[in-house]
Amino acid sequence: MRLGYIILYVPDVVAAVEFYERAFGLARRFVHESGQYAEMETGATALAFAGESFVSATRHTFKANRPDQEPAGAEVAFVADDVNAAFEKAIGAGATGYAPPHQKPWGQTVAYVRDANGFLVELCSAISD
Repeated sequence: MRLGYIILYVPDVVAAVEFYERAFGLARRFVHESGQYAEMETGATALAFAGESFVSATRHTFKANRPDQEPAGAEVAFVADDVNAAFEKAIGAGATGYAPPHQKPWGQTVAYVRDANGFLVELCSAISD
């Protein structure tokens, strides 16, 4: 087994792609012409988006992420060279601050924001050996 991609269900796939480009500097890998599915370049594992209405049509039920509700029990983590700068860039692009940069006991710097749809995103430094 290997992790191929993570899919976030969003109300507007194209808007999510554009937000992740602005907030996190990611590049789009693929956007389907239907606008119901897209993938971002994120290394070996792709971050993807699927339209909520498209997913719902398959009778697949889920709790939608919304900025005015508690975040889901999951997160996407991006490793950044400068967590403080990444946090400020994300906030400037419309992300909501959830926890400012702070250092963990093991030396890693970590911050949290919520994306435009309310999904939790971790911004962190690499873990040193």
